[in-house]
Amino acid sequence: MHKNQGPVYYNDYLKLDSFLDCQQPLSRKHADPENPEAHDETLFIVVHQAYELWFKQILHDLNSVMAIFSKPQVADNEFGFIIQRLDRITKIQEMLLSYLGILETMTPMDFLEFRSLLVPASGFQSTQFREIEIKLGLNTNNRESIDREFFMGRLTEKDRDKLAALENIPSLLKLVEAWLERMPFTATNNFNFWEEYKKTITHILKGDADTIHANMANLSEADKKMQLENLRMTQENFDSLFNTEEHHKIVEAGKRKLSQKAMLNALFIALYRDEPMLAMPYQMFSAMMDIDENFTTWRYRHALLAQRMLGSKIGTGGSSGHQYLKKAADNNRVFMDLFNLSTFLVPRSQLPAIPSEVRQKLNFNA
Repeated sequence: MHKNQGPVYYNDYLKLDSFLDCQQPLSRKHADPENPEAHDETLFIVVHQAYELWFKQILHDLNSVMAIFSKPQVADNEFGFIIQRLDRITKIQEMLLSYLGILETMTPMDFLEFRSLLVPASGFQSTQFREIEIKLGLNTNNRESIDREFFMGRLTEKDRDKLAALENIPSLLKLVEAWLERMPFTATNNFNFWEEYKKTITHILKGDADTIHANMANLSEADKKMQLENLRMTQENFDSLFNTEEHHKIVEAGKRKLSQKAMLNALFIALYRDEPMLAMPYQMFSAMMDIDENFTTWRYRHALLAQRMLGSKIGTGGSSGHQYLKKAADNNRVFMDLFNLSTFLVPRSQLPAIPSEVRQKLNFNA
């Protein structure tokens, strides 16, 4: 604990004299009697500066979580810090979403009073937001060509070099993947969980097939075809979990990001989340999904805001405005593998039984 070193004055501690002098509307600088300062430019600046402050806090918490996962072994007692900080990021995101409502109090015509002064500046140039994306696991190479172009093309050489260097550092996604690959529990000398899981899936899919065939007389030809096709695709999805070559193809196609071993161990956590040792890792998964969902929601809301303000005009950064932003929201997901774990869940009543020696290891009081 740090001890007081002398009196501290509120304004000095927060550097308010310099901090509150950072809002300098360009329309004020160029104002004249016929073209006065644009009143809402101050709002525009304050909101975006507030975003950057909270991006700084998100990075502060994200860096601390990544530091924990960078260790050769993650101690059990560190998951409390991991979950607390990821959860705080989600709370910050919820607040950032509300900022869009504040911006929407500015009318499109109010925005047009100063918009031309901003060209070519745009949100593309928020290096902190790009740093967050990269550190979560959204590598530039994961973006579509138009996104990569706008991602890097609107930055200074210094900022491009900084972000390029970050891509050589393992992201949170990669660090969690490595941690998952080290996880024990699914295989022992006398027990292979995945063999038991496969038997359960075979039994469930056979029951689904029997149900479909038993109701064939009540289904139209189109319904029969659809039901059988869905069953076939479900079988292929489950098979892809255990076929190393097929899993690799799916990763290469960009439809999965986690390695096969990491994916299987993540599924084990999702299936047995009620076990004491796995409860906190599952809470971590939930927080990671919340972060992904919140940023996706923010991108959609941002796209709607751009359309509300600009219609079909080109954005200040040279992009296609809301169409680009909407496309980015659709494509820039990081933790989709965690969302897709639900594809492979089974009812609790049909979970394979875990041997007592494994169950003991999953309990803190063993």
